[in-house]
Amino acid sequence: MNGSAKDGIEARGMRLLPWGGAVALLSLPALAMRFGVAGIDWSAADFIVFGAMLVAACGLYELARRARRDIGYRAAAAIAVATAFLGTWANLAVGMVGSEADPLNLAFAGVPGVALVGAVLAGSQAPGLAKAMLAAGCAQALVAATAFAINADSRGAAFSAVFVAPWLLSSLLFRRASH
Repeated sequence: MNGSAKDGIEARGMRLLPWGGAVALLSLPALAMRFGVAGIDWSAADFIVFGAMLVAACGLYELARRARRDIGYRAAAAIAVATAFLGTWANLAVGMVGSEADPLNLAFAGVPGVALVGAVLAGSQAPGLAKAMLAAGCAQALVAATAFAINADSRGAAFSAVFVAPWLLSSLLFRRASH
């Protein structure tokens, strides 16, 4: 097998990995419900929202994967997409602070929005993406600090602050990919 054929097979495998993982993740709650795991009771709407989030995350990573072959760039994109996905999922499922119905959680929904708007403005250019992820990290820190200042649920504010680090790591990796 020549080098380009082998590269094509490896590239196809790496392309299918996130999508296969998404299918596996989406099937977990269905399997848990089928086998009667306590506390797992998803509605059709829950599956639709989770499925849409998985498609969006995999689609965004696919765009980044196609934009550049640089492993640092791809790692930065994967971290940014995973951070947005996990933050949104946690916020929808239980809320970052208080319950999912706490209005303060709406501010946390804006953090992936900051990253997305910044990424669109940056195109696929690493320097702009580094700034967008830095802005998302700063927005996450600001919202977490605000939540801590006005909400008695300091555990939720501390939990949300944990999401600052991956935004900043993504920014750093995009910055390194720009050199």
